[in-house]
Amino acid sequence: INHIVHNGGLYKRPFNEAFEETPMLVAVLTYVGYGVLTLFGYLRDFMRQWKIEKCQNATEREEQKDFVPLYQDFENFYNRNLYMRIRDSWNRPICSVPGAKVDMMERVSHDYNWTFTYTGRVIKDIINMGSYNYLGFAQKTGACQEAAAKVLSQYGAGVCSTRQEMGNLDKHEELEKLVARFLGVESAMAYGMGFATNSMNIPALVGKGCLILSDELNHASLVLGARLSGATIRIFKHNNMQSLEKLLKDAIVHGQPRTRRPWKKILILVEGIYSMEGSIVRLPEVIALKKKYKSYLYLDEAHSIGALGPNGRGVVEYFGLDPEDVDVMMGTFTKSFGAAGGYIGGKKELIDYLRTYSHSAAYATSMSPPVVEQIITSVKCIMGEDGTTVGEARVQQLAENTRYFRRRLKEMGFIIYGNEDSPVVPLMLYMPAKIGAFGREMLKRNIGVVVVGFPATPIIESRARFCLSAAHTKEMLDTALKEINEVGDLLQLKYSRRRLVPLLDRPFDETTYEETED
Repeated sequence: INHIVHNGGLYKRPFNEAFEETPMLVAVLTYVGYGVLTLFGYLRDFMRQWKIEKCQNATEREEQKDFVPLYQDFENFYNRNLYMRIRDSWNRPICSVPGAKVDMMERVSHDYNWTFTYTGRVIKDIINMGSYNYLGFAQKTGACQEAAAKVLSQYGAGVCSTRQEMGNLDKHEELEKLVARFLGVESAMAYGMGFATNSMNIPALVGKGCLILSDELNHASLVLGARLSGATIRIFKHNNMQSLEKLLKDAIVHGQPRTRRPWKKILILVEGIYSMEGSIVRLPEVIALKKKYKSYLYLDEAHSIGALGPNGRGVVEYFGLDPEDVDVMMGTFTKSFGAAGGYIGGKKELIDYLRTYSHSAAYATSMSPPVVEQIITSVKCIMGEDGTTVGEARVQQLAENTRYFRRRLKEMGFIIYGNEDSPVVPLMLYMPAKIGAFGREMLKRNIGVVVVGFPATPIIESRARFCLSAAHTKEMLDTALKEINEVGDLLQLKYSRRRLVPLLDRPFDETTYEETED
């Protein structure tokens, strides 16, 4: 399904997203693969129960055998019998800055991934295609590192208090004013943890008698925040405006269940870039619906701030919209800024309210001063307030890398999800055996990638997820593409029926499709 949307003038630029349908044979074989793994899992559990096979997983003591099991559910079965087979593809320890290249500690397993042993060897200069280092600020040299080191010597590493007590530094105040200017909003507040920015602030904004309309692919932090709030939650199909509008209409017409009273508030939860799909929210349409039905909009820009827009100001700037049309602008400092924490921006009344009622503000320790300085320096660099054009060049380099990498992968015949401007690039693997095989084969070729499977994705939509960075040079991307192409042939991953035709005379940002036979 390829979307090219202009939609009656709402979009000031083409909006191209591709989600190619899973080939039927691949889907069937994927289900068969999981079925075989599940059958063997039950067989091995039977053998473990009768002491035919050694049981390596955690079990209750003999005196606890009559207790209700604490966590013996399907997830535990899945971890024991499916995840354990490919566990070596995750939690790989790196021992360097997560920049364009990383150093990784080598480890081996002699018991089929139940335990790992470190060999003492360090694998050097692995091309890092997995970190969220969109603008390349994860580095151990340069202006950000020098500024953070200076602040560390002046303020120390920790604050040892909350913002409301003795933990409110002048650096925190400076950061929040800078973030508000960067976003184009009246006020902003910074938090020490990106996940908690969502999970602890949504309950402060809505509660019982309120309605949350949440995209089906929203991040776990948004889902947890919505559940903790006590509000009624209804899910709309991913980026589907017809589904969202139907829920809005029903909410206004029918009101609350049983009493039929109007909802106190209706809050729409969406993300800027969806980190598993690589898709970009249809923000112009969401804002149009929000205005039409008098609801509120909560926008999570964790992956889009810094990575989208001509000046890196996120999905609002990408679409040329007014920041005032978004009621709650949330984002994190963990990705484009190479730091930690999150923020919320909006009206001054909103931020003043959250300073008092947000659990993250009242009970969480303040952000570490060196981390604050890393963010301040990187934001000033992006805005050009450091007197250079380095920030602007990084934003442009990321956009060029994104388009080039996506186009080359499609030309090779892989199924690639998401928007053509999204630096999150999912390459579809589908079959369970190919998840571990792809990660291992790429590491053999000195390429570090992230592979993702169930339950983080639907069971038949396992994938490898590449995250592009402004720090990647064209040579690095070409090396990675060459190895991906080779592994794709080896594992037979080129499922796409819609091949891009590489034309030398084609403009950089255009694509030509050619239907190929299955």
